[in-house]
Amino acid sequence: MSKFSGRLVLFGGPVLILGAFILLFAVLFSTAPEPERGEVEARPVAVFVTEAEARPVQLTVNTQGEVRPLTEISLTAQVSGRIDYVDPNFVQGGFFEAGQTLVRVEDDDYRLAVTRAEALVSQRRQQLLLEEAEGDLAREEWESLGEGEASALTLRQPQMEDARAQLAAAEASLAEARLNLRRTRISAPFDGRVRSKNADLGQFVGAGSELGEVFSTDEVQIRLPLTDAQLGKLGIPLAFQAGDSEGPTVLLRAMLAGEPREWTGHVVRTDSAINPQTRTLYAIVSVEDPYGSGAEEAGAPLAIGLFVDAFIEGREISQAYILPRSALRGNDTVYVAEEDGTLSVRTVSVIDSNAEEVVVANGVEEGERVITSPVRAAADGMPVTPLGPDGEPLDGLADSDASSADQPEGEDSASVASAG
Repeated sequence: MSKFSGRLVLFGGPVLILGAFILLFAVLFSTAPEPERGEVEARPVAVFVTEAEARPVQLTVNTQGEVRPLTEISLTAQVSGRIDYVDPNFVQGGFFEAGQTLVRVEDDDYRLAVTRAEALVSQRRQQLLLEEAEGDLAREEWESLGEGEASALTLRQPQMEDARAQLAAAEASLAEARLNLRRTRISAPFDGRVRSKNADLGQFVGAGSELGEVFSTDEVQIRLPLTDAQLGKLGIPLAFQAGDSEGPTVLLRAMLAGEPREWTGHVVRTDSAINPQTRTLYAIVSVEDPYGSGAEEAGAPLAIGLFVDAFIEGREISQAYILPRSALRGNDTVYVAEEDGTLSVRTVSVIDSNAEEVVVANGVEEGERVITSPVRAAADGMPVTPLGPDGEPLDGLADSDASSADQPEGEDSASVASAG
């Protein structure tokens, strides 16, 4: 065998063997039977549902505000002098009645001024009587001796006018002296409480000195901010004034002394303008006698400065649907489990919502089953298995169907699995 033939056998043999294997693989692949294609059946998703029920709904607006006094003033001295009396209730937090003397300025000088003014009035009155008598005498003399019409000076009319003027001035001085004497006793024209005290016994005060701050306990008010949407729920005009009739009822809540308390008030009016910073309109709520009858319901007074949650009674909707908050997807979407076992995506009109419930006007019908549990990749026509509140399948489905169904994600998934 030649050298060339040996090399051909050495390199050609493996190539022939590889080609034979490739040819055999191609023949086997081309003659192999094709596998039958099977259709994958979608398994229904187990979901919790609640039945939509139409009923009248009373809308409620929730907001917050601070309790403020209706009337609050500064007690100010109108005369000067030394304080010689302070009422025991004139202390921070003290109660007082209308007209009760809280502070008294020493009045000896003012009593003397009254005495002097009374004496002057008596003197001026005597002068007027003397001038009137002189005038009568002059008239009689003129009528008996004179001819024609007597002049005003002859009849002493200017002298009498001057005497009357001096008497009026003396009486005015007496009224002023008596007024200053009354002003030595400082009081408030309403029942109330003392917020602060700035003067005390023995202190000299001048006219205009501030002695303290007091507020009325007859009524308190709370200013509550309202957005445009909240005004729509209340159904009141921008320029609302309750007048003789009561405005919307307001339930006020707060934690006081470690216990929840509730008070009842009414909206009496709205502010005259919208706040330019917050773009809200304030409603004014009034609570009468917050330290008396207004405190009986809560068992505690509605204290000034307390921050309260307010729930205002709004419009009444004749027919709406109240659903769990978990039923709402996004801003205006809910899922409904149809009678044929499929999912339907619905768009609803949301009237109101909070952390627990959502109120919708339309988009669902009476008796329809609204899905409340999470659904992954929801789409119209998706097969679902509706479950009741107890986790049992509805429509007479077998327990095995629910147990074999895919479980929804989220907190309810464990419940669905255990129910299956």
